[in-house]
Amino acid sequence: MSDTLDRLKALGSKLDVKLSEKKKKTSRPKQPSLIEEEVQSDVAAEPAQKPARKPVKLKQPAGETPPVKKEETASSLSGESSEESRRLGQILLHHLGIDSGAEPVRAQNLQRLAELFLHLEISKKVENIEDLFIYKAMNISGIGLKEEDFGEIREGKYVQVIAITYEPDKNGKKKAKNISLGYFGKAESLDPTRKNQVIEFVLRWRYEKAFQNLEHYRLLLEKVRPKESLF
Repeated sequence: MSDTLDRLKALGSKLDVKLSEKKKKTSRPKQPSLIEEEVQSDVAAEPAQKPARKPVKLKQPAGETPPVKKEETASSLSGESSEESRRLGQILLHHLGIDSGAEPVRAQNLQRLAELFLHLEISKKVENIEDLFIYKAMNISGIGLKEEDFGEIREGKYVQVIAITYEPDKNGKKKAKNISLGYFGKAESLDPTRKNQVIEFVLRWRYEKAFQNLEHYRLLLEKVRPKESLF
């Protein structure tokens, strides 16, 4: 223990000496070298130069737009994306007949769904956002969504958002059809943030679909319940 303290003290004293030497060097007035003296004398001997002319601003030709800084481009793009997601959210509310004041939770869910719709580029496969709800179900390949494996990736599998619809075959029987709405590469190489966004998109779609199913059964009950029943 005493040896360690002694070594630390010795190191401290060395540092003090180095600092004091540095201070002495910086405090001494700098003597100009012979080369510096010659340069200074040459400058003094030269006649005074005319002041530099101010740069002239060139007028922007008509029909051309001035270049935009990268920062401005990034902010404007993010602003446009935010504006577009709000517009898409309003389309969903109008299409589904939802009053945001009466159903704020459902409205917020759809607004976030619209943001993820843009961010995950689902719009490349689904041109009109309201067409998302023509599908009967939605799932993810390559990532577990069950209680026992929620969020777990399946190595070697590719992550895709799969929409499921039912179409009649040649015999008129309804048959399930899988449609890929987005491809995100191998499960093990998928960025965790991206993975969570994919999961969130599907869950928020299911959340709204659950509301629609409840509404469907409520309307069916309206047709069969006695008028004097409470609900």
